[in-house]
Amino acid sequence: MLCRTANDLYWVSRNIERAENTARLLDMAQRIALLPERLDRGKARAAPWRRALDSLGIVDAFLEQHDQLDTESVVHHLLLSPDNPGSIYSCFRYARENARAQRVAITSEMYEDLNGSWLDIRRLDALRLRHEGLSNTLEWVKSRSASFRGITIGTLGRGEGYRFLQMGAFIERADWAIRLLDMIGSDDDLPESGEARDAVQYFQWSALLQALSAFETYRRLYRDSVSPAGVAELMLLNPDNPRSLQTCVGSLHRVLQSLSGGESLEVARIAGALAAQSRYARIDEIIAGGLEAWLQGTMTGLDRLGVEIHRQFMTTSATPLGPGVVRQTQWQTTG
Repeated sequence: MLCRTANDLYWVSRNIERAENTARLLDMAQRIALLPERLDRGKARAAPWRRALDSLGIVDAFLEQHDQLDTESVVHHLLLSPDNPGSIYSCFRYARENARAQRVAITSEMYEDLNGSWLDIRRLDALRLRHEGLSNTLEWVKSRSASFRGITIGTLGRGEGYRFLQMGAFIERADWAIRLLDMIGSDDDLPESGEARDAVQYFQWSALLQALSAFETYRRLYRDSVSPAGVAELMLLNPDNPRSLQTCVGSLHRVLQSLSGGESLEVARIAGALAAQSRYARIDEIIAGGLEAWLQGTMTGLDRLGVEIHRQFMTTSATPLGPGVVRQTQWQTTG
């Protein structure tokens, strides 16, 4: 497979997964913004939307383009802005463009599904968004992602192209498992009194589970009240959660081993280290050592893995590795 094809397929799935997770981020911010005012300690109602931007590391970039940070401006920036390369609008556009460049490598049903999603998002404007409602629009984004995933599983052969699509989806989802956890405010943002503090904490962590469609899963697995430690364990270490960090990096490791063709590659070693770290970690030890520091270290590892994936499979500098792996003959930028 040409590295251009590998690159395009990888970014098709990354962008579709990014669109879905951005919708989940907006869903979560909207839920937290509905926190009753009596528990809000008078904080600005824009606080959840600022945290949404901060979890993506784009607060400064946003403020350079907008006069104020409020619900409407943040929603437009993350959902509809063509100038934001990470907006849902841009993700659908990039996914469709990458897929169009590789129509011979995917099925016609996959391309038609992506093209339909792109045509629909192009027709979405502020007036239509107000008419249909933000919640319904976000559910539509999630359903389009699920549709593409289902069509891919049901129609595409299990060759190299399928594995690169898997790789893009799993590394993006692993990244978002951390970003969505980071959306929850620090203890300094909570009320001082015990009862109000517990209520806000329960509301925030429940909002995260609901945005991830994982509230029922949490109840089934843990059977107790929603707690920060329980939610963090579900999102990071639980192998039965399809969106957990452990599930994603474990799947990434298996895909990379398959693409390695029996060779010992640095990219597979990095993925294996991340998989082992999440597999054998314990949530009580992570919290005792500092959850934020652990998340930052893991994010650094994922960034390193992404760089190594690009170097190994999507540039002309890597060495061909034999049957069943990507042959480096052509180069294309990501995105």
